[in-house]
Amino acid sequence: MTLKTWIASTLAAGLVASAAQAADDLTLQLKWVTQAQFAGYYVAKEKGFYDEEDLNVTIKPGGPDIAPTQVIAGGGADVMVDWMPSALAAREKGLALVNIAQPFKQSGMMLTCLKETGVTGPESFPGRTLGVWFFGNEYPFLSWMSQLGIPTEGGDKGVTVLKQGFNVDPLLQKQADCISTMTYNEYWQVLDAGIKAEELITFKYEDQGVATLEDGLYVLEDKLADEAFKDELVRFVRASMKGWKYAEENPDEAAEIVLEYDETGAQTEMHQKRMMREVAKLTSGSNGALDPADYERTVKSLLSGGSDPVITKQPEGAYTLEITDAALK
Repeated sequence: MTLKTWIASTLAAGLVASAAQAADDLTLQLKWVTQAQFAGYYVAKEKGFYDEEDLNVTIKPGGPDIAPTQVIAGGGADVMVDWMPSALAAREKGLALVNIAQPFKQSGMMLTCLKETGVTGPESFPGRTLGVWFFGNEYPFLSWMSQLGIPTEGGDKGVTVLKQGFNVDPLLQKQADCISTMTYNEYWQVLDAGIKAEELITFKYEDQGVATLEDGLYVLEDKLADEAFKDELVRFVRASMKGWKYAEENPDEAAEIVLEYDETGAQTEMHQKRMMREVAKLTSGSNGALDPADYERTVKSLLSGGSDPVITKQPEGAYTLEITDAALK
């Protein structure tokens, strides 16, 4: 190799190294395990959309023993995926979370009941045992019961709340009349267990007028004072929404990408492809920007809990449109 060639190759290597170093590191904490619920982020990573924005994104799965709010509070993530009721409740308790984007437009939450129990509508709930997820997932349910005027401490006029694990066992084992399910996940687990759709009655929170926003992107408020961090968020949201729209248009491919990132090996191709098609219904219609009307609807629902509301006062500064305004230019 001549000196001239060596210098050229060294310079080229240096440029490549500099380009690699130029990528900003950003960590995303998911609300739950690796699955198609979060396909947009995995697609953005796999397809190089984050690379195009000079971002090196680490995606951290959640799980039954992981509280995203604790992770972000402890500095273990820059951005987290959470449901708005949980985020607003945490904000009121002192963890200043701010919604910077809202990829999910619709709620996928519902209560699924066995028809044989005799449940025909919300008026049938008193005296029943209902399975409810906790760890921040209980707030939409508690808000709904408060609006219905149904106590959650049991008795003939109230409901007995069964702290439901993240499975459908209470319904299969008939420990509960109804359980919490998502349109894209647990409902299909019930069907896969051998129970037919006609043997079930479902109550979608959307249809009941008590739906609250799910799977938004949240950061800590004080970090938004950093202009460099805000620039990273703009690039992150832009790439993520590109991933989400790709996933909507290519659901089977998106599901296969998710499976590649599932280190547990617990997910199946059939379930993930089915989940992705259902999730696409919830992200459809969103460009990533939070609709203030959807925010106000969620807040109103959480405040209207009578003597036991999920939040006790109108939140201030709980969201910003600054990031999506810049990302969507």
